[in-house]
Amino acid sequence: MKTFLPKEADIKQKWFVLDASEQKLGRVATKVATILRGKHKAIYTPSVDTGDFVVIVNADKITVSGNKTKDKKYFHHTLYPGGIKETNFEKLLVDKPEEVIKKAVRGMLPDGPLGKKMFTKLKVYTGSEHPHGAQNPEALV
Repeated sequence: MKTFLPKEADIKQKWFVLDASEQKLGRVATKVATILRGKHKAIYTPSVDTGDFVVIVNADKITVSGNKTKDKKYFHHTLYPGGIKETNFEKLLVDKPEEVIKKAVRGMLPDGPLGKKMFTKLKVYTGSEHPHGAQNPEALV
């Protein structure tokens, strides 16, 4: 039996919309990462981008359990000596709520060019409106 490798014609990409209000960050991130990678499809191949597009709305209403609102830390570096910066979940959710979900999903995707290509198919918005109505996205539960 030969190994099946999907061709461009075999890959049919769909659009999904997910309402993140009152949902847990980790649960949403794993579900979205699975869809972006294409693991929910029968033609999944690790070295080929078979995933779908995902639109997440109400990113500002996402929750975490326990004390993570105050204890969870995010780091970035300014590329200057001693330039490491730290912020917690609570502050990042107020300032940039889209970044909370993007950082969680990006950590679940593969490194390298393929993971970057998959990550570009994620669209995150704070409100309940999004500009992707023309793609007819299906509701994701």
